[in-house]
Amino acid sequence: MFLSIITFLIVFTVIILVHELGHFLTARRAGIRVEEFGFGYPPRALAKKIGKTVLSLNWLPFGGFVRLRGEDLREGYKKTKGYQEAFWYKSRGQRAIVLISGVTANFLLAIVCFSIVYSVLGIPTETGRTNIVGILPQSPAETIGLKENDVVLEVDGQKLNNLDHFITLVDERKGEEITLLVSRGDENLTFSLEPRENPPEGEGPLGVVVSNVEIKKYPLWQMPFRGTVEGFKAAITLVGLVVAGLGSIVSNLFIKGQVPTGVAGPVGIMHMTGIVAHSGVMAVLQFIGLISVNLAIINILPFPALDGGRLLFIAYEAITKRRPKPSFEAWTNAAGMAFLIIFLVLVTINDIKRIFTSSGLLEKIKAILPF
Repeated sequence: MFLSIITFLIVFTVIILVHELGHFLTARRAGIRVEEFGFGYPPRALAKKIGKTVLSLNWLPFGGFVRLRGEDLREGYKKTKGYQEAFWYKSRGQRAIVLISGVTANFLLAIVCFSIVYSVLGIPTETGRTNIVGILPQSPAETIGLKENDVVLEVDGQKLNNLDHFITLVDERKGEEITLLVSRGDENLTFSLEPRENPPEGEGPLGVVVSNVEIKKYPLWQMPFRGTVEGFKAAITLVGLVVAGLGSIVSNLFIKGQVPTGVAGPVGIMHMTGIVAHSGVMAVLQFIGLISVNLAIINILPFPALDGGRLLFIAYEAITKRRPKPSFEAWTNAAGMAFLIIFLVLVTINDIKRIFTSSGLLEKIKAILPF
């Protein structure tokens, strides 16, 4: 549990600080005064003013924040001292860049994390080989002695063209004995077994996990370049998956009125972080990339209280040539924040139920409680 909490705090602190650093750098570039760059959240523990910005270290060791001059439009448009450095004073384009920069920083962080992983571990490369990457317990494959990293060359004397060819041949012979020619190291071995006609759900007739992807390593000087390309591709692919997932979430929430069970809140993410932490540094880097892309996409949504919601107000301003009333924008953001908090509470309740159920704790608690 201690490792889970520490890793969770590190992961989210990195992701949030990178997000806020994006806002900080573009705000400075636009001539907006950054009143404070905080590490963690108040109450404040230490503070030091460097130039015009207060760098603060706060007691809640989680994430961070950037406070810009004139960020709250209710501060008004009157020309007070230093108004030229206020967020509201800047052009629509400058304000939009400052808002987008946090999301952009998170996306770049994901690319960096994925690139490091690929540069160190190798590049996934599709091949024409049928590699066994997993053996399920109590399956025909385990019974006859197939092992991970075996390569299936033939099924009943037929040479395999690709992964789909292997799957087709096995499916055609369910309930019949088949012979597999397998490459293991420097030798070829022959195995006979019977594919199951009605295997357990998700296991398949043989009980093997197969892949046509191998991890390939190139000369050391090439790996950073190839890793960066693959890291960028992985981040782009993940964006598509997250957007599709969000579409499903919105459908379940607003059309069916259901809190999606597959969504994880802080408790669920901390639970996953603990599992990832035991898998090593590379797994943690992949996890940071995954969460960073998720938060980037969520933050850019045109929903009040998010960066995307504030961009929506700038778009309104560009179309109507007038700014929305500060009081209306403040009320809308407050309502959006309230909705997000309620949604987060519901998701957290689901997280706790899921974790307790998987660990058997829920049944134990039910047995103790009188209701």
